[in-house]
Amino acid sequence: MTDTQKDERYVRPLSAESQGAAPGRGRLAGRRILVVGGGQRVVDAATDPVGNGRAMATLFAREGASVAVADINLESARETAAKIAAEGGRAFAIEADIGKPADIERMIAGAGSALGGLDGLVLNVGIGVGALGLEGVTPEDWDMVLGVNLRGPMLCCKAALPELAEGSPIVFISSIAGLVPGSRIPAYDATKAALAGLMRHVALEGSRRGIRANIVAPGLVDTPLGRMATAGRPSRGRTPVAFGRQATGWEVAYAALFFMSDESVYVTGQIMAVDSGLTVGIS
Repeated sequence: MTDTQKDERYVRPLSAESQGAAPGRGRLAGRRILVVGGGQRVVDAATDPVGNGRAMATLFAREGASVAVADINLESARETAAKIAAEGGRAFAIEADIGKPADIERMIAGAGSALGGLDGLVLNVGIGVGALGLEGVTPEDWDMVLGVNLRGPMLCCKAALPELAEGSPIVFISSIAGLVPGSRIPAYDATKAALAGLMRHVALEGSRRGIRANIVAPGLVDTPLGRMATAGRPSRGRTPVAFGRQATGWEVAYAALFFMSDESVYVTGQIMAVDSGLTVGIS
């Protein structure tokens, strides 16, 4: 094998699912799902790829669900809902900041009222604040990240569990930063690791009513937020991955769809990494 051949890296082709171009198959027909964090950041509106939250909300609607799209940015949530409506789906937007307990109560109640009940919840939230490394951590930044990344999902589950129908799934969108070090933002890594403990407790408590809880942990994903992270830390974009490219938001959404659908009715308390094997040393 020549040196040139050794340097060549397989690039995983983009499937119809990878590009968000596959038709729905009715996997969530009749479901009523709240997607928290269903908007997305804007870096360059002309070239931005789809974010994880928008991809999930859109995919769930294509699969037959009615979707409540919650986001701290109401206009972004409305844009997601409008895209769903343009495809013939049913969706509406809610403004909510899960760093504020009162917003969480209002969000859960509003989604249940508008949809006629809830039988699915996705928590796609997370911030990374502060300088890199422990030296750059301040108590204020630490508390802010814990408030959004960990306390917020806990309060969402506390409010939602009594409202969710029996057998409902809850999906937390975490990060491989909760499995391996890498973001270099201590509070972010710590909260994403702690999210697994919260998820397992929710799975245990929810099991009395057949409610499942699982985590999707994306690796390097080409989203607007991912591009912002790479701009701040260029080494992120140079990380070698086995499939030769970063994931798309749609590929994360299909992993969440598995957990949301009846295909995973016997799966709870688990973590699925969507990272081309990065967390197990494949690169």
